[in-house]
Amino acid sequence: MTLAIVPPETSPAPLSDLVARDAREFGVYARTGGWAFGLMVARSVRPGGQSADETPKVSAREFAELAGCSAERVMRYYKAWDRAADDGMVPHFEALAPGQEVELPDAEVWLSYYVSRSGATSERGTAIAEAAAAEGIRPTKALEVAENPTALRAAILADPSTARAARQALLDRVREDPELQTELARDVVRTDDLKKAVASESRSADRIGYVRQIAESGQIRTPAGQTVDAPVPLRQEAERHLSLLDELEDDEDTVEWAAEAYGTMKSLVVEAVETDPELRVQERRTKFYSSLQKATKVFEELTFDDAEEFYEDDMVQQLEELRSAIGTCIAALRGSRENHPEG
Repeated sequence: MTLAIVPPETSPAPLSDLVARDAREFGVYARTGGWAFGLMVARSVRPGGQSADETPKVSAREFAELAGCSAERVMRYYKAWDRAADDGMVPHFEALAPGQEVELPDAEVWLSYYVSRSGATSERGTAIAEAAAAEGIRPTKALEVAENPTALRAAILADPSTARAARQALLDRVREDPELQTELARDVVRTDDLKKAVASESRSADRIGYVRQIAESGQIRTPAGQTVDAPVPLRQEAERHLSLLDELEDDEDTVEWAAEAYGTMKSLVVEAVETDPELRVQERRTKFYSSLQKATKVFEELTFDDAEEFYEDDMVQQLEELRSAIGTCIAALRGSRENHPEG
């Protein structure tokens, strides 16, 4: 028979006070986050304007020396508590005494008041924090991104949705930043692919504008430059194309749609001119006057003060041919008038 050896009962080791203290402090921080440290500062650092004789509290610099950290870090907790006190979230400094305990807000709320970066106190940091608040996000997140542009670049390069968000943000900013407008424009014209893309989009925008003008104003501009009322069917066709263009999603390519709409409307305008006898005559008259004015202007710009220096027989020959052509033109016009005296 084998006797089992039963070890003597051992009592659990006494719980270390240090371990217990760590556990308690960990629990407090897990529940309250930065509020726990904010309270330590708020109840131990005297507010501005109070002297050492009026309170047992110490200055932020003395507290920082005792804590083994910077006074700047202590002041960030101090200012966070001050902002929260102004909002009624916690008691003001004057109502707190060293060692005093108070009920603390939830941990998540702390991030709305505490900014862990000194840059947040600068003009730039304040602007970023305000923009973050307007977007409904915590300032700390926006400041973290602003202080790490390399990480932002990596996210933009790797993630299409981040790139789209960055593009929209740039567009919103460029409207109010002339310097950035110039820099972006310079970058575009120096990059061949971007320059071509901008030219293509600009052409599409012009074409869409052409269709929109007909649909909204009810007028067309003829090839000769006349502005006349658009026939009802033509305007309806413009409205149809415009509605299709307006329904396109932001990420859809408008180039092909714009080209089709523009080509269709240009053809319909030419057809409208050709099918209207009165408009067709007026169009030809307008084209003639336009060409005549251009030719007259070109001829008037010729100077002959120093003709002897550049004279060539070929010049005279061309002018003689031009004179003959003008004579033929005059004869044709006079003959037309004699045949149609009522015109």
